[in-house]
Amino acid sequence: MDDRFNTAAGWVLFAGIIALGLSSISAKVFHTERPETLGYPIEVADAGGGEEAGPDLGTLLASADVAAGATAAAARCGTCHTFESGGANGQGPNLWSTMGANLAGHAGFGYSSALTEKGGTWTWDAMNDWILNPKRFAPGTSMGFAGLKNDTDRANILVYLNSLGSNLPLPEPQAAEEPAVEEAAAEADAEGAAEVEEVTG
Repeated sequence: MDDRFNTAAGWVLFAGIIALGLSSISAKVFHTERPETLGYPIEVADAGGGEEAGPDLGTLLASADVAAGATAAAARCGTCHTFESGGANGQGPNLWSTMGANLAGHAGFGYSSALTEKGGTWTWDAMNDWILNPKRFAPGTSMGFAGLKNDTDRANILVYLNSLGSNLPLPEPQAAEEPAVEEAAAEADAEGAAEVEEVTG
């Protein structure tokens, strides 16, 4: 029995030595430098949009669809808000006649201090910024909604909210400046600067 035990122990010891040797060899063969920063970089999209700005709010609202906004609002906002006149407050306030009203102006709803202290009214820009990114618009808000990045969906919801007893006039679309006009203005500025240099120089 002692011989069998010694033989088994010898094989176990031999296997351990082989494993240790292979580990040492593989560490030298497959060695890589330890990076300064561990892990993998994760790129996070900017909530406020990329470098290229999309259409201005007036342009987006001019082609917005109230019916599509009603559908989008029901899907995105309906779990916390009601929309009908005199509707009950839910986790969020009733949204009837919100556009143009004070930020924390719905009677009977307990707003967070982030909105009560911000002040102002629900203008087109304010509501757009709120729906885009509530936590950036009012840091510390208790609203759990992460924001809606899609410009078209957001514009549709805005015109729908405006149709709920508010009816604010739509903002005018900004006129796009012609590149040729901009270049001509830049050239005129450059020529004017050159003339001033000649006179003063």
